[in-house]
Amino acid sequence: MNLLSGASYERLQGAIDTSNLRQKVIANNIANADTPNFKRSDVSFESMLEQEMDRNSSSLIGNRTDSRHFYIGPKSGSMVSPQVTTDETTVYNNNLNNVDMDKEMSQLAQNQLKYNALIQQLNHDIKMKRIVVEGR
Repeated sequence: MNLLSGASYERLQGAIDTSNLRQKVIANNIANADTPNFKRSDVSFESMLEQEMDRNSSSLIGNRTDSRHFYIGPKSGSMVSPQVTTDETTVYNNNLNNVDMDKEMSQLAQNQLKYNALIQQLNHDIKMKRIVVEGR
């Protein structure tokens, strides 16, 4: 039996992976703050996930009792993946760079707080499952 399986774990893992990707993208933006013509990147995930959840919540979903049945409504396996986008439209510096260090550092701190919360949730879930398995 795998303790780390199921839809909630997959969502949590997806959020942690997105946070890791966002950390790399922000670090790259900061590292290139003085690079001429560099254009900052960002990770889109939360807004896409919200749109997907809004779309799915208003849909009728059928109960499949057999794998040969047709899907009614959205498939349960549809996962939203993070996307890295580059802002080519703005310029903040004379060297045509668009990295704002204050904004990047703020996003870095916000991402770190989210990551810590996700890891705490993962640790809590693992602890609860271990308690159930061990029968305490």
